[in-house]
Amino acid sequence: MVTSFDRRSFLGMGLGAVVGVGVLPLAACGDNPSTVAPTVSPRFLSPADISSVDGVLDTTLTAVTAMVPFGDGTRWAYTYGGFTPGPTLRARPGDLLRILVVNRLDTPTNLHTHGLHVSPEGNSDNVFVSIAPGDEFLFEIQLPADHRGGTYWYHPHRHGFVAEQVAGGMAGVIIIEDRSDQDPLLSAAIERVMVLGDPRIGSDSGVVSASRMDRMSGREGDLVTVNGVHQPVISGSTGTVERWRLVNASSSRYYRLVLEGSPMMLAGTDGGLIEVPEQIDHLLMAPGERAEFLVAVSDPGTITLRTTRYDRGGSGMGGGRGGSNAAGTIDLLTLDASGPSTRASLPTRIQGARIADPPTATGSRSLELSMGGGGAMSFMIDGRTFDPERVDTRLDLGAVEEWTVSNVSNMDHPFHIHIWQFRVVDASDRSLISPGLKDTVNVPARGWVKFILEITDFPGRSVYHCHILDHEDQGMMGVFETTARAGSA
Repeated sequence: MVTSFDRRSFLGMGLGAVVGVGVLPLAACGDNPSTVAPTVSPRFLSPADISSVDGVLDTTLTAVTAMVPFGDGTRWAYTYGGFTPGPTLRARPGDLLRILVVNRLDTPTNLHTHGLHVSPEGNSDNVFVSIAPGDEFLFEIQLPADHRGGTYWYHPHRHGFVAEQVAGGMAGVIIIEDRSDQDPLLSAAIERVMVLGDPRIGSDSGVVSASRMDRMSGREGDLVTVNGVHQPVISGSTGTVERWRLVNASSSRYYRLVLEGSPMMLAGTDGGLIEVPEQIDHLLMAPGERAEFLVAVSDPGTITLRTTRYDRGGSGMGGGRGGSNAAGTIDLLTLDASGPSTRASLPTRIQGARIADPPTATGSRSLELSMGGGGAMSFMIDGRTFDPERVDTRLDLGAVEEWTVSNVSNMDHPFHIHIWQFRVVDASDRSLISPGLKDTVNVPARGWVKFILEITDFPGRSVYHCHILDHEDQGMMGVFETTARAGSA
């Protein structure tokens, strides 16, 4: 049964551990690690690709539990069709995505196309759809003809079950290719899709169980994987440029990325490529964020992508902390380059990637993220927890607004809004001001972020929320409704 869920049905289902019903075998996936602390270096693996044909991408995603390869054994996971991450979906502006979601779990699910500028209504990117166990639902998502190219992603968004399903492995990448991808130097680069996750390792559904403290601080897993593989190794060649598309698909973990062995060149953010790539020394990626790096492979040797410790703040209960990578620096992957030293040329400007300056805002809006204590921890926006039957914010189609999102709690919260991208223009921590378009931005503990939002194209209801998914599941989410202004055409 497919329904649009309401507050009463959600509360009646509870937040217990999830137990899946199906187990699918997987094809062999190379030399993966065999323990939580592997001693071998497995090869880098890419998710399968599914591309649109004649303007239509037609596929089926089956939500099912599976034992997936892990070294010379297996581990339990939530998957799409037995794989985690799911296939990479490739399309172009103007294409239609027809995605049949089949639910073989014991719990409801749905699908969110994170970052896409598409309708939130009907069977498009409608997060109020609920697909019951044993049922299926066809999503038909029409991309506008002028949709920006970029790295986006898909994952479940059935409130109350999001953190478990995403942390368990249900995620995949969406790539929209536009004219900026035809830049001569960029189109010659070797592309790598990299889905960052941090699963818990085990042989049954207990790996997605979460304690009260886990849910308050935001759960983190046993180790970090790239496309489901722990510390993979890429075989590279000198004289080449690599284009790395990264997605933070962890439910709570932050990645403070550094690159050793090559300059770290940021070429894209949530909303796609930026016109002038920027050399940086590190990049903080909160849950839900994406980034594109260009890596020049000029000399033989190793290039290592690492994440360093980041303190995302305390849970507010008993002095607990929410630090990602508490043990210190973690190697995510290594590129082993062979061949003679040969200069690899990076583009200084990407053709077709220009982002127009944001228009002047004609209105302003403020939101406050907060956490409540007492007998039960609560996570709120403007002092209220999520209610799908309530509209929290009413927006006018065609308006341009300046939003200030403040965080009065003692831990970071990444803020994500559906349908639109925005331009960050100011922040209490100015390092958060991005050169590109964003749909997810970290709001530091006791800090604030200010951005310009153009409310264009699509009326209807959708949501904004914290992308620490346990916090979303516990109420840090609001509903907005967009309507045409009176007298507008």
